[in-house]
Amino acid sequence: MAQRILSPSESWHRIDAWLAAHAASDLALLNPPAAPEEIREAERALGIPLPGDLAESLRCHNGVSAWATVLPEQSPLAVTGIVEHWRTRMDVAAENDGLTPRPWDEEPWWHPLWVPWAEGADGAAQVIDRRPGPGTGRLGWAGHSGGGDFTDSWPDLASLLHAVTRALYEGGDVRGLRPYLTTQGGMWWDEDGCEELDGHPLRAAPDGLP
Repeated sequence: MAQRILSPSESWHRIDAWLAAHAASDLALLNPPAAPEEIREAERALGIPLPGDLAESLRCHNGVSAWATVLPEQSPLAVTGIVEHWRTRMDVAAENDGLTPRPWDEEPWWHPLWVPWAEGADGAAQVIDRRPGPGTGRLGWAGHSGGGDFTDSWPDLASLLHAVTRALYEGGDVRGLRPYLTTQGGMWWDEDGCEELDGHPLRAAPDGLP
């Protein structure tokens, strides 16, 4: 029987508890919940409802107050960051014909129905695809060059958060990345066997709660 995917709020509840026990400094970087009006204003700005699992996630944490590696490759945006990033991408795309796929790309540089919910270390946006069809809700990347990339994409945000929760409580990895703790008590995700970060030792994150 297929395992039930935890809802975003269930996953965040468990992630928060794990952070409180093992990486309290990173827990402090997670913002309080977004207000309902903030979410409604974002939806008006984008012209579409936010994906349900993103709205639920924002009702747990309205992004982060500073860059954080609580999640493997994604630093979650606050509601204001989602709107600002979307508007910036729309402006740039309009100036550079970025809404039309180039002959060598399957995806455009940007699409109005992509909702940016997180940023990578290089400033690329991780987006949730709101286009109708079988791929709606999936996660993908929109970098600064080239078209959007939905290769091996997560089917939805809930699935990613569920995988993070499992890695923290049961061990294992999230698409090849494992959780570590830095000497400062923060989180880091890297490949199996990673021993240091910027010359400082890393230790494998413990499974579960004390």
